[in-house]
Amino acid sequence: MVIFLAYATIFILFEDYDRKFIVPFDEVSDWHLLLFSLVVMAGLGFLLFHYAKRMDERISREQAEKENRLRRELTQNIAHELKTPVTSILGYTDTILESPGMPEEVKNQFIIRTNAQAYRLTTLLQDISTLNRMDYAKDMITTERVNVSVLFADIAQETAFTMQNRQMTLHNFLPQDIIIHGNYSLLYSIFRNLIDNAINYAGQGTTVEVSAEQQADSWHFIFKDNGTGIPAEHLPRIFERFYRIDKGRSREMGGTGLGLSIVKNAVMLHGGTITVSTPPSGGLTFLFSIKKG
Repeated sequence: MVIFLAYATIFILFEDYDRKFIVPFDEVSDWHLLLFSLVVMAGLGFLLFHYAKRMDERISREQAEKENRLRRELTQNIAHELKTPVTSILGYTDTILESPGMPEEVKNQFIIRTNAQAYRLTTLLQDISTLNRMDYAKDMITTERVNVSVLFADIAQETAFTMQNRQMTLHNFLPQDIIIHGNYSLLYSIFRNLIDNAINYAGQGTTVEVSAEQQADSWHFIFKDNGTGIPAEHLPRIFERFYRIDKGRSREMGGTGLGLSIVKNAVMLHGGTITVSTPPSGGLTFLFSIKKG
């Protein structure tokens, strides 16, 4: 269309390519040729417009189908994950109610297991709520001035007892006063989920290191451990919701399958990116950035 427009303009101004001055058309055939060029140009424009419109509709339809499929899969996964703790809770409580002569020791064990499943259910619901908030209510997420150095120090203190029981060591190499203008709850989720992931899957006696480097408008973090790591073929999918490498072990450790998905979404919401790799020395290394805000 652009070619025809340029051709018509030149033809109108100079009649042909050899003239140096504007000369009016003398021949009727010149007007016919110009009219033909304009008609062809209009036709091409009409066809291109409708083609682009059809492509937009097709892309929108495919995108809607993809989103619907993902929603169905997510709903199915949520229902499956909720079913496990709910079934356990009902099983334990029904057994207690139907066995009035149950020994106190056995009853207490059932109550402890019920309580653990209730906590797992609560954690799962909280994680689902967090993801939904990031997906559908981004405008309602408030931001504030957050000292990430203090935030991570609090997490380190909260998890110190668990790490000690697993004979794990945490090296905090974060600089003092890392200030980010962001959402405190989501920033907390990033570092807490990474710590919990290392605690649950890195293995006993491992070391976790956290460091950061300041860039012009962002902070770049390195979170790594020297644990067992994971096979390379699983790396591209570990940020997917409910994706588990070892489903049995994950549920045994109390994982919801949403932790790393929350990490990725929270990082992206703060204007950053995240990658994961398995270095030759073993373990996992997470590299992610967070804008200062």
